[in-house]
Amino acid sequence: DLSGNNFSGPLPASIGELEHLLTLNLSDNKLDGQLPAEFGNLRSIQIIDLSFNGITGSIPVEFGQLQNIVSLILKNNNLQGEIPEQLTNCFSLTNLFLGNPMLCGDWLGSICGPSMPKSRAVFSRAAVVCMTLGFITLVAMTILAIYKSNQQKQVMKGPMKSVAHPPKLVVLHMDMAIHTFDDIMRFTDNLSDKYIIGYGASSTVYKCTLKNSRPIAIKRLYTHFPNNMREFETELETIGSIRHRNIVSLHGYSLSPYGNLLFYDYMENGSLWDLLHGLSKKVKLDWETRLKIAVGAAQGLAYLHHDCSPRIIHRDVKSSNILLDENFEAHLSDFGIAKCIPTTKTHTSTYVLGTIGYIDPEYARTSRLNEKSDVYSFGIVLLELLTGKKAVDNESNLHQLILSKADDNTVMEAVDPEVSVTCMNLTHVRKTFQLALLCTKRHPSERPTMHEVARALVSLLPSAPAPKLCSAPTKPVDYARFIIDKGLQRSQKEQQQRQQVPQETNSSDAQWFARFREVISINTL
Repeated sequence: DLSGNNFSGPLPASIGELEHLLTLNLSDNKLDGQLPAEFGNLRSIQIIDLSFNGITGSIPVEFGQLQNIVSLILKNNNLQGEIPEQLTNCFSLTNLFLGNPMLCGDWLGSICGPSMPKSRAVFSRAAVVCMTLGFITLVAMTILAIYKSNQQKQVMKGPMKSVAHPPKLVVLHMDMAIHTFDDIMRFTDNLSDKYIIGYGASSTVYKCTLKNSRPIAIKRLYTHFPNNMREFETELETIGSIRHRNIVSLHGYSLSPYGNLLFYDYMENGSLWDLLHGLSKKVKLDWETRLKIAVGAAQGLAYLHHDCSPRIIHRDVKSSNILLDENFEAHLSDFGIAKCIPTTKTHTSTYVLGTIGYIDPEYARTSRLNEKSDVYSFGIVLLELLTGKKAVDNESNLHQLILSKADDNTVMEAVDPEVSVTCMNLTHVRKTFQLALLCTKRHPSERPTMHEVARALVSLLPSAPAPKLCSAPTKPVDYARFIIDKGLQRSQKEQQQRQQVPQETNSSDAQWFARFREVISINTL
């Protein structure tokens, strides 16, 4: 954030070399000159705010290459000319603030007439010739791309018997042992749109009913082939071998020019994101159900981090990757394969692995990924469960909102009303808030492990025994009782100094936070 610093002069083209830059805020300065075309190289950028400057010229067409841009704020400058049509290629773009009276085009509902000033309006004859040749080349490439695309669609929709080498269906689960690729195509009318049940960051999801009447979910990847096919198949084999009650099972896969398909368990209640933020919100989630979902997701993630061989980093923990079965049991999905699949059709994914609002700040800064990056993302999911709010909603950031309320000791004001009316002990809600803030500490070393997180959450379940983990003790531990007792012992001197303050509110969020940290950091718990 470099806003409000009285910087002057043109924007340097070298900014385009910052390929891992996520946010650029140079608003409220004295910048002038034109927007560098090199900005188109910022493939990871999510937010650009250049408002309240003196920037002139037009918006470069290269801005259409910003596949992950969410907010583009250019208001209150001296930009002019037609807004490039290429901005329609920015699939993630949800906030576009132009606010320059000399701009025109379809985006603003105004036609650029002859009287409208156009930037770079004077061209040399050589430039005209180059543009003409470039246009002819572009048309030829477009025709070729359409031709190839139609060929692929015809192959997918055409009869499979005409294929010289039928796609291979790799079966990883007995439910699919008697099925072939032709069966799957027949059951879904060649993956007809009527079988679509959702869209992900890297795939379209279909529902298919097998011969034994069991439904499965089919993910059809957007990319023609992953970056490294051998590495990708190795990842799939590893994922297919994982069996855990809180992890979505991979039943099989098929990789071919006719489509890259992954076959998973079908989850009746969709994703946690759908239930919390979807338009329909058919089911209201009470506190006990939300806590149960948090426990299940935490135990699944703990298994991947600590008990799975080889250990797996999820890389994209978020509410839309937590699926719920008919009993609202949580199941983690889309783990382990993110590094192999570039997301080319997405509204929230980033070049840096992860999703806006859930990305560990340290990972975004250093590009170093570890288990604690997943812990951070899980902390954001906890905040979603507690508040019912999205991780990022327009310009609002849920984590920053809760941090500000924690500083003011008003965090309970952010609780979802459905939680408030169904929770019999709001102390558990407060403790879950503190656990979420512990998970999202800026420095990874200060965050707990997922084993510790799972144990802490299980302690909040009504009459729940200690989780059965390899390192867990045989004797159950009452975490809530332990926290309170430990806190009373350590704050005896503070209470003597603050006798006028009621016991319920005599400790700040930070003090309670420290006590909770002591509890879950003990390896023998």
